[in-house]
Amino acid sequence: MERTDWAALPEAVRRAIAARTGTVLSATTAADGRNSAVALLVQAARGPFFVKGLRAGHPGVVAQRREALINPHVLAVSPRLRWQVAVDGWDLLGFDLIAGRQADYTPGSPDLPLVIDVMRRIAQLTCPTGGQVKQAGQRWAGYVDSPSDLDLLCGDALLHTDYNPCNVLISDQGARVIDWAWPTRGAAFIDPACLVMRLMASGHTAAGAEQWVAGTSAWDQAPARAIDVFASATARLWTEIAAADPRPWKQHMAGVAGQWAQHRSGRSTPASS
Repeated sequence: MERTDWAALPEAVRRAIAARTGTVLSATTAADGRNSAVALLVQAARGPFFVKGLRAGHPGVVAQRREALINPHVLAVSPRLRWQVAVDGWDLLGFDLIAGRQADYTPGSPDLPLVIDVMRRIAQLTCPTGGQVKQAGQRWAGYVDSPSDLDLLCGDALLHTDYNPCNVLISDQGARVIDWAWPTRGAAFIDPACLVMRLMASGHTAAGAEQWVAGTSAWDQAPARAIDVFASATARLWTEIAAADPRPWKQHMAGVAGQWAQHRSGRSTPASS
């Protein structure tokens, strides 16, 4: 998504931000991420903030509001939302700024144990009820072979579901997870499964990626059939996404999802039972 820098924002928007941060000393557009028109690293009188936002009519505002609703439930692993405001055609969120860098998912990276650790901590969080979260059975309903397969994806775990390395920040205090646009209630193994595909996208083999999540209770306790169903459903989902938008990264993810589904369908021994 094309970014709008601080200087290009309407004066009313800049005033609204400054009213919440104090005098803005600097505001630099973040290099990472794809889904926000505004993504600013703000140094201000009341501290550092990360400000993200979209034009008010953009369909992504719905996901942005889900992110605001889930924030009180995920503070153990994520930065605190300090404010949200709609002004002059923009919908904005202001978070505490984490001093960190994007996680490195490549094979051999020292970040990988930290990523697994924060995923385990998410698994310990209580999933709220109500409009903050989507349901796994609904999200993947159109991509399974039969309605009965959806039962394997249902559960009470709170899931992030988007382990793009841009969404995992590494600092001296460990890993933190941002961008809760798709909080979901479902089977606990789904988050490790989502991480498997992102690890593969960064160069891991399917078996090697699965080895990283092996040992987490969410993965080890999942029926192999459930993981197989999710792999197949996700491959279909990414094929659909890539067909609608042929940008290279989406094509790459579709290829990765297909490779993982093929790996799952061709395994000779189950990864779990």
